Amino acid sequence: MVYEKLIGRFDCGAFVCISLNPIMDKVFKTLLYQLDGDRYKNINGETWDEAQLIGELRSFLQYKRYFIVIDDIWNSSLWETIRHALIEHDNGSKIISTTRILEVAKKAGDVYQLEPLSLVDSEKLFYQRIFGTEHTCPPNHLAKISENILKKCGGIPLAIITIASMLANNRGKVVNTNEYWLKVYKSIGSGLEDNLDVKNMRRILLVSYYDLPPYLKTCVLYLSLYPEDFEISTEALISKWIGEEFVPKEMGKAVYEAGKGYVDELVNRSMIQPEDIDPDGTVISFRVHDMFLDLVNFLSNEEEFITTLYGQPLKFLPNKIRRLSLQTCTEEYGKLLSAMSLSHVRSLTVSEQAFHLLPSLSSFPFLRVLDLNGCGLVHNNYFKDICSLFHLRYLGLRRTSVTVIPEEIGNVKFLQVLDMSNTQIDELPSTFVRLQQLVYLHIDCLNRIPNGFGKNLKSLQEFVGDIFVGSPTMLHDLDGLAELRRVTFSFDKWDESYHKHFLRCLSTMISLEYLEIHGCNLDFGSQSDRLSLGCQQLRNIQIWDTAICSVPRWASSLSALSILCISLQTLREEDLQVLGSIPSLSHLELWVMETTQGRDKRLTTSNDCSFLCLENFKIWKAELAFAPGSMQMLHNLELSFGVGEALDQFGDFDFGLENLASLVDVSVEMNTVDTEPYEVSAAEAAIQNAVAMNPNKPKLTLEKLYREKHD
Repeated sequence: MVYEKLIGRFDCGAFVCISLNPIMDKVFKTLLYQLDGDRYKNINGETWDEAQLIGELRSFLQYKRYFIVIDDIWNSSLWETIRHALIEHDNGSKIISTTRILEVAKKAGDVYQLEPLSLVDSEKLFYQRIFGTEHTCPPNHLAKISENILKKCGGIPLAIITIASMLANNRGKVVNTNEYWLKVYKSIGSGLEDNLDVKNMRRILLVSYYDLPPYLKTCVLYLSLYPEDFEISTEALISKWIGEEFVPKEMGKAVYEAGKGYVDELVNRSMIQPEDIDPDGTVISFRVHDMFLDLVNFLSNEEEFITTLYGQPLKFLPNKIRRLSLQTCTEEYGKLLSAMSLSHVRSLTVSEQAFHLLPSLSSFPFLRVLDLNGCGLVHNNYFKDICSLFHLRYLGLRRTSVTVIPEEIGNVKFLQVLDMSNTQIDELPSTFVRLQQLVYLHIDCLNRIPNGFGKNLKSLQEFVGDIFVGSPTMLHDLDGLAELRRVTFSFDKWDESYHKHFLRCLSTMISLEYLEIHGCNLDFGSQSDRLSLGCQQLRNIQIWDTAICSVPRWASSLSALSILCISLQTLREEDLQVLGSIPSLSHLELWVMETTQGRDKRLTTSNDCSFLCLENFKIWKAELAFAPGSMQMLHNLELSFGVGEALDQFGDFDFGLENLASLVDVSVEMNTVDTEPYEVSAAEAAIQNAVAMNPNKPKLTLEKLYREKHD
């Protein structure tokens, strides 16, 4: 991004996206926070009006050389308000604004008008998305149709990517490709070749929407719940889809995993844009392109799918509201809602600003989805009232003021999703075991669970949060969670009694895919070597904030394990053998706490059938050397070592980096504490020479740090 490249040349900067109907107070607060996050870390909690915010901005910028980007301005008056807040001086500050409306651009200043893509560039983008390379041309019988489709897309990247994604998604799924492409071409209508207005763009996007299967159309319409430029959490969205029962239960497949599949399909169709992605490729958050969101809002309004009250001028409300979203509401809305029959409402989302206008919960007798996330006025007594909503499937109380889960929680026995994150909740009442349909639970930490938790909550698939294990009995109460896909354990003590119950607990979690452990020093001991684990679906294991004595041997029997992040007291030959024998391991992170006393030769990775799938490897306090032919799939390596330690222990810096034949990127971090400059130079030269000798010519990033040792 151009902004990221240039911002370092200025004292401060901000990149702010403007929605179609922006709240100016929020815009100015975002500007202040981005300009100085420390100074304005609490700005969102301030009650300053627009004039105060503008005054603060002008005062802050008075002597600063700043770089500010205002993205996607929709009208001239809005730009005038923002420009008034940005003080102008001659010290080299820069302001860039973007808009899709030429008249707005002319009033903003000098205009650089982006031209549509040429036919050649349009073809490159089109073919790249469909065939995976811009150099592949379509078969002769599709060439003319491709050209006609691109003409209708008018050189607009979003239109090209949208249509190309739809065609790519259906490759191999249609019997007659020529007939299908011709159908798509005809369905586009007049296209964008002559007119770039919103209606024609909407027509292009409608083609891809109508190509969706019915279950995805419903999920896409639900995106109208979110404002423009909003970063949507995948986890939060899927949990709401589950509560709305948009994601049906499929035999042998977790409902949350099915929801992740829906998100992946929307990404593949270029309907949503990933914002944050995990190392394993999981989409953590995403945004919706504002033109596509415009279409979704249009369709949602047409079908009365969601009724959103967002401070806009009141026109009309449907007679029967099924899904209601109260955002920045006016007193007018409050009066209207209090006079309406809300018995048809099945889904209710309320913002903190609008909470005080919410009618009594008794007005929503058949409510299935209640999202009060972020409403600080929700307290314990209000939580008790919520428990009278017997039909609830989804309850979101994230960032509220509740501190205790009431005994009445057992009344909402149809509940499938409960989000209590960012609250002070740390224990569950005895009646919680009545929630036998619960699929997803998010609580930051649990210090106590009721008896029979595992035996009763057999439907539980996602447990997000830490379970602080205070006794072996607590582990016993978790037995029986056969559908659980993820769990995090924290231990503050460990002995043989914990060991036995822990391994027994794991063996009952036959669907477990993600396991995280942290706390005190763990010793899985020899007994674990004889254990036959039931959790053969484990794909990701994270063991942090603790150093275990050795890699447990049962890890080599986990055929699905692809990600392992682990802290070891020391690295032994046996550990390397176990790690190398994990059949599907593709991502490995090793944090070695101590160098091995008496070792004067580096452990060597063998060139036999070990680490067959390893692509990414990070190791701290490296005592390794890579033999020729080893780790043949390794693409990315991050290596950290102490220069002085390496010299004292081994006398050289020979890691065998030249032997990793598939290496693409190598990042080396050298700790230079207690070393002489010539020793650092020698280490630097050795690393550079080894990488230069590597036949694959990987990219080297070398960083020198000065980090003191800590006992």
